[in-house]
Amino acid sequence: MSERTGSLRQAFAHAVLAFLWLIGRLPLPLLAVLGKGLGVVTYYLYGPRRRVVLANLALCFPDQDRAARRRLARAHFLSLGQGIFDLTVAWWAGPARLRRLVRFRGREHYDRALAQGNVILLVPHFTAMEVGCLLSTERPMANVYRRLPNPVFERAFREAIGRFGATMITQEQGVRPVLKALREGRVLYYLPDQDFGERSSVFAPFFGVPTSTLHAVGRLARAASAQVVPCYVWQRPRGAGYEIAFAPALADFPSGDPLRDATATNEAIERGVRVHPEQYFWVHKRFKTRPPGYPSVYS
Repeated sequence: MSERTGSLRQAFAHAVLAFLWLIGRLPLPLLAVLGKGLGVVTYYLYGPRRRVVLANLALCFPDQDRAARRRLARAHFLSLGQGIFDLTVAWWAGPARLRRLVRFRGREHYDRALAQGNVILLVPHFTAMEVGCLLSTERPMANVYRRLPNPVFERAFREAIGRFGATMITQEQGVRPVLKALREGRVLYYLPDQDFGERSSVFAPFFGVPTSTLHAVGRLARAASAQVVPCYVWQRPRGAGYEIAFAPALADFPSGDPLRDATATNEAIERGVRVHPEQYFWVHKRFKTRPPGYPSVYS
């Protein structure tokens, strides 16, 4: 990439961030309308990802007919479009505005785990997941994420999500800084539900489908004597705000069996997805890595 091309890409990234920052000043109900409009356009124009979504839904909801899955796919793109504008809230809203927009459900499960020691929040990829940065205002946190390829967006993301004191750890840094953060008493905000290949993974059922699943959650919980609390971040209807819901800490976890632990984490994620299936990150190729002998899902 030439120096000129690199400069143009950085200038474009700065312009996008400036636009999003300005848009984020609008009331949330209006942002929701704009986001859903973007979702409609994306659904019809972004064919490759629409096909990924439909392939994922066909695997996970085989009992639904094609028309029902298409309706769910369209609803997902509406939520995904709104999620783009949710970023403007998660990245730049002050703590007072965030608290006004967020309501909690099952908060007693999180508080009970905090009172007992170290905590790992098991956070599925929902479209409003970054609103969970609000939790950093209450207890020091650590956020593990995949490094962004654009340095402008990378810096903006680290500053935005870490602005309330969260320690930002890239996946490339490995497990040591994660364990260090847990042992320092930080809550780990952990999103393990993506396909990272066969390395450090086992094939555990997710919606009944053998799915490449990281077994790091169990290893981290054992090493840090931490409880694992499922945490779901959802959009509320018509731009009314967000809901952060907690489920009871995983029982008898970790078990020491990687497959059993991965199955437990997938079951917890699946329970949250079934509440708001349209908000789960179906555009991700979750089933890219397949067990031997299984056909490709996305070919």
